Amino acid sequence: MTTGSPYPNLLSPLVVGAHTLRNRVVMGSMHTRLEYLDRATEREVAFYAERARGGVALIVSAGCAPNDEGRMEEGSHVLDSAAHIGSHRAVTAAVHAHGAKMVLQILHAGRYAKHDRLVGPSDIPSHINRRTPRAMSGEDIERTIDDYVRCAELARDAGYDGVEVMGSEGYLITEFTASRTNNRSDGWGGSPENRCRFPIEIVRRIRARLGPSFMILFRISALDLVEGGLTGAETDFLARAIEDAGADALSTGVGWHEAAIPTISYHVPRAAWGFAVARLKKAVRIPVVASNRINMPAVAESLIAAGQADLVALARPMLADPEFVLKAAEGRADEINACIACNQACLDYIFSARPVSCLVNPRAGRELDFGCEPATQRRRIAVVGGGPAGLACAVNAAMRGHAVTLYEAGARLGGQLELARRVPGKSEFGELLRYFRRQLEVHGAEIRTNARATAWGLVAEGFDHVVLATGVEPRMPDIPGIDHCKVAGYADILLGVREAGRRVAVIGSGGIAHDVTEFLLSRDHEVDPAGFYAEWGVDTELRCAGGMAVAHDPVGEREITLFQRGSGRPGARLGISTGWVLRSRMKRHHVHTVTGCTYRGIDDRGLHYRVDGVDHVADVDTVVICAGQEPVRALADELREHGIEASVIGGARFAGELDALRAIDEGVSLACSL
Repeated sequence: MTTGSPYPNLLSPLVVGAHTLRNRVVMGSMHTRLEYLDRATEREVAFYAERARGGVALIVSAGCAPNDEGRMEEGSHVLDSAAHIGSHRAVTAAVHAHGAKMVLQILHAGRYAKHDRLVGPSDIPSHINRRTPRAMSGEDIERTIDDYVRCAELARDAGYDGVEVMGSEGYLITEFTASRTNNRSDGWGGSPENRCRFPIEIVRRIRARLGPSFMILFRISALDLVEGGLTGAETDFLARAIEDAGADALSTGVGWHEAAIPTISYHVPRAAWGFAVARLKKAVRIPVVASNRINMPAVAESLIAAGQADLVALARPMLADPEFVLKAAEGRADEINACIACNQACLDYIFSARPVSCLVNPRAGRELDFGCEPATQRRRIAVVGGGPAGLACAVNAAMRGHAVTLYEAGARLGGQLELARRVPGKSEFGELLRYFRRQLEVHGAEIRTNARATAWGLVAEGFDHVVLATGVEPRMPDIPGIDHCKVAGYADILLGVREAGRRVAVIGSGGIAHDVTEFLLSRDHEVDPAGFYAEWGVDTELRCAGGMAVAHDPVGEREITLFQRGSGRPGARLGISTGWVLRSRMKRHHVHTVTGCTYRGIDDRGLHYRVDGVDHVADVDTVVICAGQEPVRALADELREHGIEASVIGGARFAGELDALRAIDEGVSLACSL
């Protein structure tokens, strides 16, 4: 234990097998898709080296297949011959140079593979993959075990300190252990002992071949969250058997990718899965690693201090801030750029075949593309607008050494972030605001709130460069009665300026409309762990297969209907990894949707609309307008009249499909180019 620190347990060293880790922070494995880009090895070296330099103790690589059948998709990483070692050596050398250790994650995709050679213990397809796996023969299984061992040998030759055997999240090993995906009647199926034989043999044979000095982590599913998954007793049995087979530590995963319960999005409370990790820790003697929704040092410290885990694995938080550990150790936790669990530029990018990045840190995965080095010439820069684009630009320009003055017309910084953080589950956006405010203070930017910038004022102050991040204003559709007392704007609802009635019509079905609906459905705008378990049907005692319990139907206080002009699916542009959660909640709360409608007017009777030529009236108390935004950029024209060409970013540049991801990316990119 490290004394004199607010995080004495988190920052203390730990012996794992034959290795001593400098602290308890593991950078968890994540798909990056960097291997598909030009200068792939150079990009991976820069990506992992920056995290090692930031103080993490152990890095787990992106998943690497042990053979061709196990690839996630064509072209993804496989390590099955010495010809592939060179690029890995460059990465491990860079990580070791900064004092961290690194293990290779061996991941066989099983029935999740996105190619036609996929295999599984049985020919049972997944509903999230259109392909059907070929059932492995006994010879296939033995060959695949040998491939795991060979992959581990090659990892050692490539400089890795060990391997993490991926046995979680619904991939091949998990498919063997669960009756849901294993209907075999031979020695690899049937009883729990036979179903668990495949991972046990993999670990046992790797240990026998590689010896005691080679680190072996096994990523175990602490909670499957699918019907036909393992019970708590079966999970305990597997954990003890893996320990006996020679694993040095258990790294925990939660939920299969096809689970209908969110596991890592902002809807999940921080450290919500600690109970499942704590159960495993009681079952074994080797160290256990907690993961999922751990995004600040205090959360990590509390898990270790309470004896629920020995280490914590941070994947997305390492995208958000590579210096997470360094800042915690230096007493600068308030400067950590926290993961807000939005999934927009990490999981959603991966699921749409794009390289990984991060909403709060656009440099993640793009370290070679823009660096934000100190400016060679200090300039006076005015940033007008304290929303996400303006904050990102002001912070990064100030970091580079420029003299920054930030103008905000309102009393508080934040803009659309101030609205977002009020949505149930999105309180994490408050962490992003905390980060921006602290960085402005640390780097000496001047902040002027309640200050509406004018063209003549900016000209008079003689700034070298002006950045307009003046954001957006809500679009008010041309509907008769739009000024009726029943009508409220989305900002007034989220800010509490207006209280909605019991029957509500929401005009719009995009991201803001769904956020407003979430806000109106919830009694408590903070996510409560007990309420989360009850709503989604999580058995915290793990008595049922997969840890599934009966979900409690929510009791709605309002009747809500979403209206949209188009005939497509409402919320079609929501995030891939979070949209289904919102749609599921709306369905359980009996939120109605009306598509393909024409608005006829709003009066005392309610909202008048027409669908397929038939007129209707929605008898509602409140009509909330979520019909998009318009850019606020009149100041740009005024500056141009004075001969000043300002840089326009964020919603002020383009309001369509505005989100914090684009706004922050534009702000950081501009600041790094000044």
